[in-house]
Amino acid sequence: MLSDVIDLLADPVDGSPLHAGDVSEGGDWRTLVSDSGHSYDVARQGYVTLAGGAGLRYSGDDAEMISARETFLSGGHFAPFVEAVSANVADVLDDADVADDAHPAIVEIGAGTGYYLSHTLDSLPGSRGVGIDVSVPAAKRLAHCHPRVGAVVADAWSRLPLLDNSVDAVTVIFAPRNAAEFARILTERGQVVVLTADAGHLAELRAPLGIIDVEEGKVERMISQASGHLVPVGEPETVEFTMNLDQASIAAQIGMSPSARHIHPDVLAERIATLPATMEVTARAKITRLGRDPRLARS
Repeated sequence: MLSDVIDLLADPVDGSPLHAGDVSEGGDWRTLVSDSGHSYDVARQGYVTLAGGAGLRYSGDDAEMISARETFLSGGHFAPFVEAVSANVADVLDDADVADDAHPAIVEIGAGTGYYLSHTLDSLPGSRGVGIDVSVPAAKRLAHCHPRVGAVVADAWSRLPLLDNSVDAVTVIFAPRNAAEFARILTERGQVVVLTADAGHLAELRAPLGIIDVEEGKVERMISQASGHLVPVGEPETVEFTMNLDQASIAAQIGMSPSARHIHPDVLAERIATLPATMEVTARAKITRLGRDPRLARS
């Protein structure tokens, strides 16, 4: 709920802290207000849109893509990815000597339905999370994915609506990475945990469905682009496993990905129908941990 993370949130215009504003007779928050006087409506579904004066430039995943994501992930096909992300977040907190009785803040960028974030919070009692996504259909589900999650609609490429030095861990799962903003919101010893698709991911589906492979050197470029803000902590970790997928699961997997925007649904359905009833498909990604560049002065 937003009440669990209000102390982390900031006005997207000027960065000042946010507080509860109008409250309904039932006790639900209707608005969040900043010290500078800006007000932001809390949707009846429980999320809040925090965007600057220019508003949101993108709408993100539509309702069909979000539904496909929920269908695929709820099947447990990416469970090893979830476990690896959660384990790395736990390691981040251990490395930072976060006390067992603390309430560490975990932010997921491009959180979608909250599948990864809710599992991470379950593995870390006392933790609380902010799920950020530009998609309103995602936020409607994200707001109810876990009792300790606050759902925020915001643009990952703009100023994040979070206070400086407030976040213990940022997770980014196949989503945009804003290194400068991550460095700003991280605590002194906080880290970013990035899950990036690696070459060979879904390899068995690429040719028959006409989707392009993951380019080589993606992680290396990500590290280079973060230079000056974030630096690697250790070596990237490869997570690879085999999934046994039926045609419906394959349709959901493609439906939740960018490929859904580039292949007509009828064409995709025809291609999937030519596949075996079930097939083994490789999942392959790398987890990279990044910490704040120690050369940057703290504010």
